[in-house]
Amino acid sequence: MSQQAMKIEAARAALEYVDNGMRLGIGTGSTAEEFVKLLAERVSEGLEIIGVPTSERTAKLCTELGVPLTSLEETPELDLTIDGADELDANLSLIKGGGGALLREKIVAFASKRMVVIADGSKVVDKLGAFPLPIEINVFGSGATIKAIEAAAKRLELAGPLKIRENRDGDEFKTDGGHLIVDASFGHICDPEALSNALHAIPGVVEHGLFIGLADTAVVAQESGVEIKTTAL
Repeated sequence: MSQQAMKIEAARAALEYVDNGMRLGIGTGSTAEEFVKLLAERVSEGLEIIGVPTSERTAKLCTELGVPLTSLEETPELDLTIDGADELDANLSLIKGGGGALLREKIVAFASKRMVVIADGSKVVDKLGAFPLPIEINVFGSGATIKAIEAAAKRLELAGPLKIRENRDGDEFKTDGGHLIVDASFGHICDPEALSNALHAIPGVVEHGLFIGLADTAVVAQESGVEIKTTAL
């Protein structure tokens, strides 16, 4: 089974968690896009849901495919968020933000009663950090903020290149909120909670891609089939 096929199977299995009438957070990324396509088919068959997209990209796809949308301003409490991940460990802690939507993804997940992660087997890791950690920062004072991130990482015995993300044309990537993203190649992160707290203490850091204690279920597609991973609710 190809990686693309596994993404589709994970998305298909996640649809089992969607009930009629749900207020649904809808994630961003390649696996989440497969979920949107399958969700749209169910909506066309009569499933009634209202979705909150985590990015302008997801909102555009939902609109094109006929998935009804609302906003967190109109619907501040959600039943479920279904989203992908760049890395996933045994505790269902995640690294997210490869698609650049980590701030909105975290806000939507936090507003939800549950979060189900969909992924192919390549995203499962023993320790987080092989995938560079996205850190969303304010444009103002970006140089000082990067220095502060370096210092915070050093205190936690973490080191590695910090690179401001660029578009394919070489310009600085900007999030939907107008912020920059620093991709931090720290390697294995032994204490994600300590790093999370240290980054949140830096004024110029808007948010980071460590999602800790938000997901309670992961739907992981392997070549052998779909595996469900859970934490205690």
